[in-house]
Amino acid sequence: MTQATENKAKAGAIIVPVTPFEQNCTLLWCETTKKAVVIDPGGDVPVIRDAIAKTGVTVEKIWLTHGHIDHVGGAAELRDALNVPIEGPHIADKFLLDNVVSSGARFGITGVRDFTPDRWLDEGDRVEIGELAFDIFHCPGHSPGSVVYFNKGMRFALVGDVLFNGSVGRTDLPGGSHATLIRSITEKLLPLGDDVGFICGHGAGSSFGQERMTNPFLTGEL
Repeated sequence: MTQATENKAKAGAIIVPVTPFEQNCTLLWCETTKKAVVIDPGGDVPVIRDAIAKTGVTVEKIWLTHGHIDHVGGAAELRDALNVPIEGPHIADKFLLDNVVSSGARFGITGVRDFTPDRWLDEGDRVEIGELAFDIFHCPGHSPGSVVYFNKGMRFALVGDVLFNGSVGRTDLPGGSHATLIRSITEKLLPLGDDVGFICGHGAGSSFGQERMTNPFLTGEL
């Protein structure tokens, strides 16, 4: 893929809220090729498949931002149904993907499976769907293996539960660290530019600039 092609590539996206946690499962596609990826299929797989059918795109991959149950609960089922590979998260979240069933049981979520992705992702890796390319940033703190997907040409990122509109990811779960999370945000995400917009794992999206200026976890108010 040439730089010129990458900069001209356009994407479409819809958010499909899933599970009782209202997690933002995102269906993202390349407008030129109509090739698509499902990011964080946490559950409610029939709802996700219905959204895919209505959109008329061809899903070729599943991407995961991290290993928590509300983001991965439907991944194995969707992989089998669509016969597509799972990419991500970072291997540091392997302990979470090895315990999806037990994690689901704690929240009354059944019908999930432990699984291993087809590709672990690390800092500096790149993933593609159609003519869209995303760089990978390993951003631990919310979970040890959280990753962020960043498209430079579109000035757009998928951040999972690393950063929210007005907040940051919780760090009281196994492997979490508030100091590490803030360092991931301030050293890896904010330098990408104030104009970068993002979709997060729950709630409305925002931009890095908006959060840098107003997010109390980043301004020092909290």
